[in-house]
Amino acid sequence: MAAEFLREIVNPFELPPKESGPQRKVGNREDKAGGASGTIAPDIFIVIARRLMRMNPQQRTAVRDIEELDELLSEPTEAASDTLGALDGDIVILGVGGKMGPTLARMAKRASEIAGVSRRVIGVSRFSSPRLESQLQAQGVETVRGDLLDPKSLSALPDAANIVFMAGMKFGTTGQESQTWAMNSFLPGLVSERYRQSRIVAFSTGNVYGLSPVSLGGSREQDALNPAGEYAMSCLGRERIFEHFSRRNETRMSILRLNYATELRYGVLVDIAQRVYAGQPVPLSMGYLNAIWQGDASGMSLEALGSAAVPPFVINIAGPELLSVRRVAEQFGECWHKPVRFEGQESADALLSNAKKSYELFGRPRVDAEQMITWIADWVSRGGATLARPTHFEERSGRF
Repeated sequence: MAAEFLREIVNPFELPPKESGPQRKVGNREDKAGGASGTIAPDIFIVIARRLMRMNPQQRTAVRDIEELDELLSEPTEAASDTLGALDGDIVILGVGGKMGPTLARMAKRASEIAGVSRRVIGVSRFSSPRLESQLQAQGVETVRGDLLDPKSLSALPDAANIVFMAGMKFGTTGQESQTWAMNSFLPGLVSERYRQSRIVAFSTGNVYGLSPVSLGGSREQDALNPAGEYAMSCLGRERIFEHFSRRNETRMSILRLNYATELRYGVLVDIAQRVYAGQPVPLSMGYLNAIWQGDASGMSLEALGSAAVPPFVINIAGPELLSVRRVAEQFGECWHKPVRFEGQESADALLSNAKKSYELFGRPRVDAEQMITWIADWVSRGGATLARPTHFEERSGRF
């Protein structure tokens, strides 16, 4: 019984590696190594203890409001502060108005201040929301309005040593395929030429891998790419264009295959939670997934500036847990004492990424899936704000 209990609490993919020696270096962090063969490393007991605490309802924490949420999402990782402290120059974030851009920009500013580095952090977007522009400015992030596909607008942007490319198009691509390719594949070429002397971190997606057998635990960076649908194909085009200009101009780049960033207002876990809370059936067509706290994904993204290389450094950014959609839905149901309905059956393959390489370089995420589920359950039950942008995580044909 006890052994079964521990297997439920500790995901085998999450156990700290056992190594000999007093310490091991992981990115900019030092962790205690495991003991002798056959023993359980002390930090495993810490993992177990923390999760036991979260199982007690009295120990669960909640995120009060949007202000506190944005504070959490923009809280810099120690490694992100170390990385930005070691780099020179300003940071320009292209496509800052998206779901992840505002808190990433704020994190870049906060991390630079912690590191004692004076730099401009500049967010570029069309800014359809003047409120967002004002918020960023109040947080010390400069803003520039511009259409990145307009060569004149692009050429007029400030120079910077560090570029974070977040622009792209996913939802609504069906019926707008030409615009999708222009944003996802043509624009990277324009940006590569404009910022050929800069370091560039470019966001991509795990969709470029296509579906992989669940039994393999997720696609790795060296795996063959098999994108399904025009969105995923155009994202592979983005990667190839960036790679071409990296090689031709000797521009240092990192390409981040993200899968999936999640917070309390948006993400695959929020989609599942909303269906359970509303009594709607949860689709099982994509029966397994990854989710990573958006704040952790932002921290890793900023750290990737320090790994930029020629040709581009490619890395998966994803959560460590291989999550069952069925089990996640049941956990939400247990939180609210609600029945859970399902439709369809799990397939033997899914869109999954193995992000072990990123943990070795940047360290592990600070917030795990269990904590995200706890926070989201509380947020949804209180009627917390959402971005009203379903992820369509159940889509298997790549049509968005």
